Amino acid sequence: MAIEQLRTTEKNNSAGRTSVPHVSTMDHYHKKAHFWGRLTLWAAIILTLSLPIYLSFILGHHPGWNVILTGFTAYAGVVVAIWFLEPIMYFPILGVSGTYIGFLSGNIGNMCLPSAAAAQNAIGADPGTQKGEISATLGIGAASLVNKLFLIPIILGGSAVIALIPENIQQIFPLILPAIFGAVLSQFAIKKPLFGVVALIIGIIVNIVPLVAYLKSLTSVIATVIICLLIEKKSNVKQL
Repeated sequence: MAIEQLRTTEKNNSAGRTSVPHVSTMDHYHKKAHFWGRLTLWAAIILTLSLPIYLSFILGHHPGWNVILTGFTAYAGVVVAIWFLEPIMYFPILGVSGTYIGFLSGNIGNMCLPSAAAAQNAIGADPGTQKGEISATLGIGAASLVNKLFLIPIILGGSAVIALIPENIQQIFPLILPAIFGAVLSQFAIKKPLFGVVALIIGIIVNIVPLVAYLKSLTSVIATVIICLLIEKKSNVKQL
């Protein structure tokens, strides 16, 4: 009788275990990423606002709401679209955790995005996949740490460091960002040369056309994606 009850209990336990919904490793990873990402971003927002709040309401140096609203409106009029467009444009490459790290550390376009693309290219991972997201996160994390190691000494003695750099080298600084984007384009164009040509042509046309600055990136991305999808669809139809 006892043996029969034991077998029944084990059977029920086994059935109970199989009925528990399966939670994938990536789902658990994303859950943790959302928790720590939101926590750190809110902490950064609070710390950022704490200084002006202290200066305004504790020390009494508040400049007046008219000045604040005027400055905010002028700034928002230029970059308000970027607040909504950048997360959408960068997310396919950065992934969930990479997006949190990127917007927390900053320098997405000239540091996080190239680092993510380089990490994915190094191991042959495609953007938008689980492997691509993990490699992007590791690349962005490493780049952020290295950036801080260089950034902290420069912040502490920035003027002295810049004064030591020859003037002819300082003139090269504006060319660094275009060079980085050119390298990223080359990495992806090697896999799909036709897509690289399409992206390059669209980028040139968009920069020639008189568009608002913050619409140029969005237009380039959307036009490139649509045209490349049409080309891919057409090639698949021919193969069938």
